[in-house]
Amino acid sequence: MKKFMYGVVILIVYKMLTSLMRVAMFVFAKWDVSGVEYIPETQGYVLVSNHVHIMDPPLLGASSPGRILRPMAKQELFSLPLVGWIFSAYGAYSVKRNGRDLRALRESLRLISAGEAILLFIEGTRSRGGPLQIGHGGAALIALKSGRPVIPVSIQGSNVKFPHVFFKWIVRRRPHIIVHFGPPVDLQGIEANSTGVREATDRIMFAIADLLPVDLRGPYDRSVG
Repeated sequence: MKKFMYGVVILIVYKMLTSLMRVAMFVFAKWDVSGVEYIPETQGYVLVSNHVHIMDPPLLGASSPGRILRPMAKQELFSLPLVGWIFSAYGAYSVKRNGRDLRALRESLRLISAGEAILLFIEGTRSRGGPLQIGHGGAALIALKSGRPVIPVSIQGSNVKFPHVFFKWIVRRRPHIIVHFGPPVDLQGIEANSTGVREATDRIMFAIADLLPVDLRGPYDRSVG
């Protein structure tokens, strides 16, 4: 019964926040979404994204309305008054950023095997609109162990500032926010060991980079080297 009620709370809060985000995007920004055809309709999968702004989780939720996304977030956020409750009610789950968190790994695999979609920010921190940073191996490890589809997604332009975005709306200079989902990353034949995790991380990062303009690809620009 407790799990059922928690699921109801997540559904209500998630739908409410993503609906508000969708309205905000239509009103205050130029919002383009592409590649939604790559999102699995039913099975569990791993959505891996670059990270620009704290609003990225509900932004991606609003951009893929057919699925509920369960984002992984740093543990410190869950101890903040009100913020922690919102994150939990939204369906997020925590991870320790220093070292391997086996509990977060097990929870990720449990959610995926139950048919849910999890959202991972592979850089581990926000770029604030800058180029891609070096990817961390946690997302690749989860992807390899789950064996489920890994969908890359890129975010551009979400590094808005409040309340400045409202003034830009008044003078008709709305920010242009672009969300681009890509085809599944091919991780076939890669083992879930240290060497495989590094290879899988690079493949995922290059897949995200391919969805971004050259100036935002950072160390994952295929034209360099």
